Amino acid sequence: MTLKPYVDLRLDLSEAGVERCARQGDHTDLEASFTRWMVQHADELRPYLEPGPVDVVEANDLHAGLIRLLDRDGWMRVGWPEEVGGTGGDIVQRATIYDLLGRGGVAIPERLYPLEILGPTLLSFAPDMAKEMLPAYLAGDEFWCQGFSEPEAGSDLASLRCRAEEVSDGFIVRGQKIWTSNAQLSTRCMLLARTGEPDSRHQGLTMFMVDLDSPGVEIRTIRAATGEDQLCEVFFDHVHVPSDRVIGEVNGGWAVTMYLLQFERSMYAWMRQAVLHERVHHILEQLPADRVAPFDRIGELYLAVSSLRTRSLRTVERLASGDFLGPEVSVDKLLLSTAEQLACDVAREALFPLLETGEGEWADYWRSSWYFSRAASILGGTSEIQKGIVAQRLLGMPREEPRGR
Repeated sequence: MTLKPYVDLRLDLSEAGVERCARQGDHTDLEASFTRWMVQHADELRPYLEPGPVDVVEANDLHAGLIRLLDRDGWMRVGWPEEVGGTGGDIVQRATIYDLLGRGGVAIPERLYPLEILGPTLLSFAPDMAKEMLPAYLAGDEFWCQGFSEPEAGSDLASLRCRAEEVSDGFIVRGQKIWTSNAQLSTRCMLLARTGEPDSRHQGLTMFMVDLDSPGVEIRTIRAATGEDQLCEVFFDHVHVPSDRVIGEVNGGWAVTMYLLQFERSMYAWMRQAVLHERVHHILEQLPADRVAPFDRIGELYLAVSSLRTRSLRTVERLASGDFLGPEVSVDKLLLSTAEQLACDVAREALFPLLETGEGEWADYWRSSWYFSRAASILGGTSEIQKGIVAQRLLGMPREEPRGR
């Protein structure tokens, strides 16, 4: 993939844009081929353009249709191995498609974020399970979630207490997870649980794939400031998990987690940069004509999102080459958190008073986005923890001692 200034990349899915593309001739490479497909199917894609529905259930149902549309014409299979129903290729090809969706103003389905985090993990640590389960996800028939955080174990995953006890035919899981995104809409959960002694820390953890319709699973939604139920508590009361649902090795869940976090803090960032670049355009398009626009702030935002794009592209290319990135992806996470919050803050300032008192789908979109962006510095690992990782493990700075000593 060639990195270019994003301002030169935006796709025009209007009727005039479709006509312009039709005059450009045939293309053979992935970027040009998918661009041509998008403009040729612009009418089918228009229901999926931003702003879209704010309601979580409505958005999920709508975006399932987009995944099926992409799957119908083979695009959901690009970049995935043939053994799971893909057409071959690598993560860079998938990244190209997500970027092009964003350039065209098409909402990247929420379902695709966990796919890009959990799918590669399953391929690496449980290939037989991947062959069984990934085809249904790629077809739009399944949605998975990630069960990590607990009431007393957020950024410190080594202290989690949800327990999986080994029995003759598998494991019995007891405990609770919290802040689980979209669990109420999900088919399965990639669950990190303790299989070692209570004080075994990271050495006593195991990763499982748990069917959420299993007896003993209870899901309770958590109402967020957006007014939506995007986050959940998940309770496991003597839930039986078969032995063949272990991902990796028993008590080897920490290695699986570290591998997974590369994608949670990198490929996710790449997908979000496409969304955030579109928000820059939305801000410019919606600027009130009766006052001076804060172009200095808009320029600050563009630089932040462009920095995220540059960094996350390099990260995706390194993942494609097989590199293990470790603490380096904390930089991607910090850039993402900054850009996510800045985009919504600039929108609130530039479009005032749309977020405060406006009505209509764009007002709903910006309000919901602004409220959810407040969690960007917490989701996937807090910014404070990420800064500590960068300082100590990348820059070699000494650990800061607690005050009062």
